[in-house]
Amino acid sequence: MNLITLYLQSAIRTETVTDVASFIGRDPSGSFGIQPGRAALITVLEYGLSRFRTTTGVWYYLACPGAVLHFTDNQLTINSRYYLYHQDHERIAGLLTGQLAEEEKALSHVKHNLQQLEQELFRRLRQLDRWSS
Repeated sequence: MNLITLYLQSAIRTETVTDVASFIGRDPSGSFGIQPGRAALITVLEYGLSRFRTTTGVWYYLACPGAVLHFTDNQLTINSRYYLYHQDHERIAGLLTGQLAEEEKALSHVKHNLQQLEQELFRRLRQLDRWSS
């Protein structure tokens, strides 16, 4: 039986799941599935839940704030800033709306602060340019 080896990678951890029978995810074009032997694929997963089934028939739910997915030769790699996975759909959905949503909010705040810093730097550069003219 052909199987998929799933590599979950984030900035702080890496995990390998060796007995994946199928994977279902969602990218900007919609939902898609991956089974062993599928053609190579590279896409970007949307914020939300994906899922994968192991050979035991158990479904695992994967939550991430977007990710890059690469599949080739039955090797599925998912790279994300952060991810969570668990068998319990309710638990992982709750974590997605709680923990990952807080992370996204914090990241949005950091982006806003960087934009303000950039605007202030441009303002000061314009002042320096006026003084040197």
